Amino acid sequence: MKKVILSIAALAFTASIMAQTYRVGTSTSSTDYWGNQQTTHKNAYGQTTGTSTTTTDYWGNQKTTHKNAYGQTTGTSTTTTDYWGNQQTTHKNAYGQTTGTSTTTTDYWGNQKTTHKDAYGNTTYTSTTSTDYWGNQNTTYKDSYGNTIGTTATSTNLWGETESQHRSNSSSTTITTW
Repeated sequence: MKKVILSIAALAFTASIMAQTYRVGTSTSSTDYWGNQQTTHKNAYGQTTGTSTTTTDYWGNQKTTHKNAYGQTTGTSTTTTDYWGNQQTTHKNAYGQTTGTSTTTTDYWGNQKTTHKDAYGNTTYTSTTSTDYWGNQNTTYKDSYGNTIGTTATSTNLWGETESQHRSNSSSTTITTW
């Protein structure tokens, strides 16, 4: 199953982690006959904030083009997968400059851990994804100090479309593709 790598941007660091979380947006994906994936991102008010289009080549490498609400390209993410299913993603801005990387490892049970780094190689946050028996996914995001900063719950409908509900500890958090 193809993954859309999402990041929770503009996460505010607070002195204490509150139990309350805020719904900050959704992402809805559909896949065409050739395996290309189109994702629409919306904020908490249902307004479209951007799209991500993922294509896969013959060897399984993926290229995702991110666009803002006006259709302008804001960046790309290129993902390669090794023999063991581990993924290396390089994120670039609209000018082709590398803005960060994401390294995903998968354990025996299919759980994934992704380490996100900035352009200088500093870990900015991690995300851990588990998948239940029905294929629903739960992702927990943690900052570089190990504090939980947000979650994403992803489910798939009968038509194969996925919907992700994003929650954050901060109501000012916005969902971006990278």
